[in-house]
Amino acid sequence: MLSGKKIIIGISGGIAAIKIPLFIRELRRNGVEVFVVMTKAAAEFVTPLSLSALSLHPVVVDIFP
Repeated sequence: MLSGKKIIIGISGGIAAIKIPLFIRELRRNGVEVFVVMTKAAAEFVTPLSLSALSLHPVVVDIFP
């Protein structure tokens, strides 16, 4: 059902951010291509490197340097 879909996940700085790696893993198992955008505050709960490894794409942390 989800195979071949593309999803963008936006993560903000809340405690629920720690559940995102599990969510990404399940989406990838179902054939979904996942892209991640997160705030700097979210990076305090889960690292961009771990999300990049799970999603197989670079994670956008700061749009404007």
